This record gives sequence, C-alpha cells and structure tokens, in this order.
Amino acid sequence: MLLKGEIMNMRRIMPRLAIVAALSVSLAGCDYYSMLMARKNFKEANGLYTQAEYERAAHAYELTVADSGAFDSAPELRVAYFYLGNSYDQMWRPSRIGEPENDVLLEKAVENYRLASEEIIDNPDMQQLSMEYLVATYGPDKLNNPGAAEPILRRMIELNPNVVANHVALARLYEDSGQAEEAETILKNVVDLQPRDPSVYLQLAAFFNRQEMFEETITALRSRAAIEPDNPEAYYTLATYFWEKAFRDFRLNEEEKAGYVADGIAEVDLALEIKDDYHEAMTYKNILLRMQANATTNKATQDALIAEADALLERANELRAEQQEAAVAAAAAASGG
Repeated sequence: MLLKGEIMNMRRIMPRLAIVAALSVSLAGCDYYSMLMARKNFKEANGLYTQAEYERAAHAYELTVADSGAFDSAPELRVAYFYLGNSYDQMWRPSRIGEPENDVLLEKAVENYRLASEEIIDNPDMQQLSMEYLVATYGPDKLNNPGAAEPILRRMIELNPNVVANHVALARLYEDSGQAEEAETILKNVVDLQPRDPSVYLQLAAFFNRQEMFEETITALRSRAAIEPDNPEAYYTLATYFWEKAFRDFRLNEEEKAGYVADGIAEVDLALEIKDDYHEAMTYKNILLRMQANATTNKATQDALIAEADALLERANELRAEQQEAAVAAAAAASGG
C-alpha cells in the first residue's frame, strides 16, 4: 500500500512521463517522416540520373543526404553519396578548367566520393567503386594529385588485398610519378600474390614494355603462356610483341630484326596449332612472312613467302566474314528477327 508521500511523488512524476512519452512518439514520427522523404528524393534522383539530368539529379540527391538521420532506418540510402558525387563529376568539364563554377563541381565530387567510401560500409562493392572513382578524380586528367590518391589505393588494397586491379593502379601511380622501381616491386608482388592469374603477367609485361625492357617483357609473357598453354591468345600476344619490336625498333640490325620476326612466326604457329581458324593470328603471320620476304634476296624464297602470306590473308578475310555473318545471324535470332 502506497504511503501518502509516495502518492504525491507519483502524481508529480506522471505528467513528466507523459511529456517524455509524447516527445518520444513525436521524435519517432519525425525520423520516420525524414526516412520517407529521403526515399522519395532518392527515387526521384535516380530517375533523373538515368536520364543524364545530372544537375537536377544532384539537387535531388542533396535533398536525400540532407538529413543523414534518415540513414539510421534506411542505411541503403547511403549510396546517394556516390551518385551525388558522380552527378557533379559528370557536370564537370575539362575544357573549362580554371573557371570557379566548374572547378567547384570537382571539389563536390571528391567530397561525396569520400563520404561514400566512408559511409557505405554495408555495401563493399559500392564502397570499392566509390574509392575507384575518387582515385580517378585525383588522376592526371582531373585534379592531378597522385599524393592524395596513394592513401586511398593503399586503403583499397587493405580492404581487398586479392583484387589485382588495386595493386596495378598503385603501381601505375608510382610509374607515372617517375618511380619505376617501386612500380616494378608492386607488380612483382602481385605476381607472387596471384601466380595463377594470367592478367598479372600481362600487366607486368606492359610495364616492362613501357620501360623499354624487351627481354623482361617476353619473359613475363612466356610465364603467362606457361600457366595457360592451351590458350592460343597467349602465343598470339607474344607474336604481336615480336612483330612490334622488329617493325618499330630502328636500332636493330638486320640480323636482330630477322631473329625477332622468326620468333614471332614460331609463336603465331603455336596459336594456329591450337586454333586453326584464328583469323587474327593468320593476319599477323601474313605480316611477319612479308617482313621475312623483304629481308631476303633469294627470289624463289621471296616468292614462296609472299605466296604463303597471300593465302593466309585470303583465308583470314574469309574467316572474318564468316564469323561476322554468324554473329549477325545470332543477334537476329536472339531478338526474334
């Protein structure tokens, strides 16, 4: 049984509890209303974005993110930061660099890509995409700020250490900054990380080729071919590099050039052994045979090489036409035509 003093205390407390309860309901209602409005604005923004109405889309995305409290009950709306950043990015024009109203668009893009990379933690793919776009914004054709891009790339690698593209992007950043040794180290570490991934050897080969390290380029390409010996494209790629070396490097003497041409033919023959209707490989072999013909003074040998080249080119053109016709027919069948 309550004493008289306790009854008086309860009477004083009850109105306060009623006020608190009413306020809680009101606040909950406000949060719910904010969430509904955020969803409405987000839907409108997405429609405008898909129509490339980027200025109007940015306004609607701004309204979406204006009340971040709505994200507590609808965390999926945080992707609005990415699309807001990309809307500003799309509005920016490289031809107007230096104009304040244009430059500020890229600043807004950076800020929202940054927020997206920090906020969208429940969607790793969108978080990764946000960081990729942020890095691109710091690239040489936009803000040209490799120092700002480096920590983002390292964070991307930390979050997804097995994603080769992140390591490659960091290596290219160092290469473009004149730090070729650091770039090479990163790419070689990627090979150690993913030794069965053909793409890492292609990236390493491309790097060595840009550095004019031809033997290292070929070694990387041969390593790629070794892990996928049944892929004709691996040998075809080697042939193209040998052709490019023989055709474009004017420092070579005739003997060296002939050696690279012969190496190219050997590789393209391997490709054709695996895939005898490989018309791209036939086209390259045709070119290499003509280079051999031009390098010989023996008329009979020259005529034989040109005849073989002509036959290959004719067959390559036939196969190309057949494959194009087949592709058109397949597309028509798929569309019900």
